[in-house]
Amino acid sequence: MAEIIKMPRMSDTMTEGNIVAWHKKEGDKVSPGDLLAEIETDKATMDFESLWEGTLLHIEAKEGVVPVEGLIAVIGKPGEDWKSQVGGGGAEAKATSNGQAKSTEPAPKASAPAIEPEPVAEAAPAAAPAPVPTSDGGRVKASPLAKSIAKESGIDLAGLQGSGDGGRIVRKDVEAALDNKGAAPAAAPSSPASAPAATMPAFNFSAGEAFEEKTVSQMRKAIARRLSESKFTAPHFYLTMEINMDSAVALRPKLNELAAPVKISFNDIVIKAAAVALRKHPAVNSSWLGDKIRYNQHINIGVAVAVEDGLLVPVVKHADMKPLSIINQEVKLMAEKARVKKLQPDEMTGNTFTISNLGMFGIEEFTGIINPPDACILAVGAIIQKPIVKGKEIVIGNMMKVTLSCDHRVVDGATGSEFLQTLKAILEEPMRLLV
Repeated sequence: MAEIIKMPRMSDTMTEGNIVAWHKKEGDKVSPGDLLAEIETDKATMDFESLWEGTLLHIEAKEGVVPVEGLIAVIGKPGEDWKSQVGGGGAEAKATSNGQAKSTEPAPKASAPAIEPEPVAEAAPAAAPAPVPTSDGGRVKASPLAKSIAKESGIDLAGLQGSGDGGRIVRKDVEAALDNKGAAPAAAPSSPASAPAATMPAFNFSAGEAFEEKTVSQMRKAIARRLSESKFTAPHFYLTMEINMDSAVALRPKLNELAAPVKISFNDIVIKAAAVALRKHPAVNSSWLGDKIRYNQHINIGVAVAVEDGLLVPVVKHADMKPLSIINQEVKLMAEKARVKKLQPDEMTGNTFTISNLGMFGIEEFTGIINPPDACILAVGAIIQKPIVKGKEIVIGNMMKVTLSCDHRVVDGATGSEFLQTLKAILEEPMRLLV
């Protein structure tokens, strides 16, 4: 019996996969461990390795989106009748993203598209313009709009090569000549009047408007689905607090001296401080499960990382037990893997709390959407120097705003506020992290 290869479920939230490239072709021999294809899931582009020995008899989905459990290939012995195993499938049907079959017979070649006529001017001149002679004394074939633009811009149609049907000069030919010439449309002659009339500046909008459309990636689809579910299912409320980071700013150079060559970042300090605070407030380190609430005894911090197609959240597991130097190295490594789409599923699952930091972009304050299954997400802004009152004096302080988004089904206002008070106390006296 041939092995019928179906789209695997490569992450817990995956419903379909996008085949990016095959590394084997039909007729190739394959062995267990051989790289068959690259598959883009909702979280990363992952290698799909063979678990089978044999010959790649058929590739059902050359590329594109296939639902989980959809047929993608067949491995077996040369000459083996595999079509009967898939119900006469193969070349007769292709899996599509909605699970329906799609004919793969070659579509008839489309005929050349009809050339749309150029729009005519709204008002025709009283007398037809004299024909513009070509170099051989003939008439220039040009659309009315092309003639109108050429006349306004001082372009000689006789010197243009037409790209329309039968060499006809159309608007884009005149626009190309304008670009080469760098000429703007000539200003309309002023009408004689006793007083000078105000004139509007002339702009050339002949280039029109443009746009680009891109197919939505599996990652972007997953982000849209999960965040929409979170935003419209979990009743969010938000708590904002300003934290004096003077002590953290002063401590960081000393930490870097001790941890050299590792460079501790403020983000590392916030991750560690949040993990320590969560130990004291387990209600914030929880999950809503419908008929029960799970209070996690382990503390796994998801760290939002921006990538080309959207956002990935690698997880620092047991963050409360790890020193700052280890947190720094893990975050850097996983952030780099996220940017090249090499994060593995176990590196993006198990989060109990999430932190999103936009301070490096100069964002002072923002709110985040809760990352399921967490009950909260902490949005961290930039450290800003500003005047503050200290005692009876006005001094310059290093201030940072954080906003806690809470799922009101799990976390109440007082609970979230108490967590932020603890976080504030730790960050304003970060030596607490060392004891």
